[in-house]
Amino acid sequence: MNEVSHVAAADPTAPVGSGKSRAALLWLILPLAALGLAITWLLVSDPLRNFGNGAPPVESLTFERTILSSDGIRVLVRAGGSEPMTIAQVQVDDAYWQFTQEPAGPLGRGATAWIHLPFPWVLGEAHAINIVTNTGATFEHEIAVAVSTPTRDAGNLASHALLGVLVGLVPVAIGMMFYPALRGVGRNGMNFLLALTVGLLAYLLVDAAAEAFELAGESAALFQGQAMVTLAAAASFLLLMAAGRRDGVPTRLALATFIALGIGLHNLGEGLAIGAAFAAGAAGLGTFLVLGFMLHNITEGIGISAPMLKKRPPLWAFVGLALLAGGPAVIGLWIGSLAYAPQWSALALAVGSGAILQVIVEVTAYLMRSDGRGPAALTAPATMAGLAAGVLFMYVTAMLVKV
Repeated sequence: MNEVSHVAAADPTAPVGSGKSRAALLWLILPLAALGLAITWLLVSDPLRNFGNGAPPVESLTFERTILSSDGIRVLVRAGGSEPMTIAQVQVDDAYWQFTQEPAGPLGRGATAWIHLPFPWVLGEAHAINIVTNTGATFEHEIAVAVSTPTRDAGNLASHALLGVLVGLVPVAIGMMFYPALRGVGRNGMNFLLALTVGLLAYLLVDAAAEAFELAGESAALFQGQAMVTLAAAASFLLLMAAGRRDGVPTRLALATFIALGIGLHNLGEGLAIGAAFAAGAAGLGTFLVLGFMLHNITEGIGISAPMLKKRPPLWAFVGLALLAGGPAVIGLWIGSLAYAPQWSALALAVGSGAILQVIVEVTAYLMRSDGRGPAALTAPATMAGLAAGVLFMYVTAMLVKV
């Protein structure tokens, strides 16, 4: 009797549970079906046609990349208008030129096309390109300094790699060579170095965010540059915070790794900017500029070393941290000089900004824990001096590299 009663009591629960699941599925499908019907009706009946007043559709065209070679000029354009747009004519320096478009035909919203112009550009001169659509709308693009775009060959890749090593990897490694001299510092010295790290990271955060928003403004409107940068930075910060604290609060080598990662993402964006400027002829990357980048980045190596002073890690850890922080500069130079696009550079800098913010939070927390006085450590003279020194050093050395 007890067994029969148990089965009888258990059976009714199954139909009730499955009934609830079917009801939940139904209420999930119904709104989606209603949305599909509404979209179908909107496309078929086109009720907005009654609001038309004969004005041409809104058109938008963004220039994403310019390539100058022996056979002329090629520009990559992206359409962002409300309707497909057709490129009718192209002017170079106020003269109409024959052009070819790949792929041919109208450009839908978000579509890209290469425009090839057999124009005999002049080395070192400025040229103006003006694209005219079939509605009469015009879109201008200026080539400030005409120089041949680097090609994808072993020689160019090697020269860019060497430059990336000089401005990214070498200064970080030099900064980390101060590690033995720093190990004997006391509590105030430790606070100074950790605050120095926070100061240089704070400068990098402001610098990376400013460049990301500037590049976002140059990208096509459909990418919603300002929102893209903000959301990417926030996502990067939250994901790294979750990953960093999955096994507890990061300390020592783990914290140094996050510092190197944040700096590496910033150096990736820095490499993108250098490569793009180098390809466009907008920056003469001479010896003075390279030396400026080296001085600017040496402090990054010191900042990476600061959390590891209490316990010396193995040698391979230093090599790995230097590669993580400085290596992305090489990748950035390759991408920036050979396949630059403002929206992707802005996205890389935004991710780097979020990573740097995460590191600032973790280093600040580590400083308070290692000092033993909690938040009071943040107002100690050594801490304030380190913070000011980090920001000031990065600001002054940045004057050498801004062009």
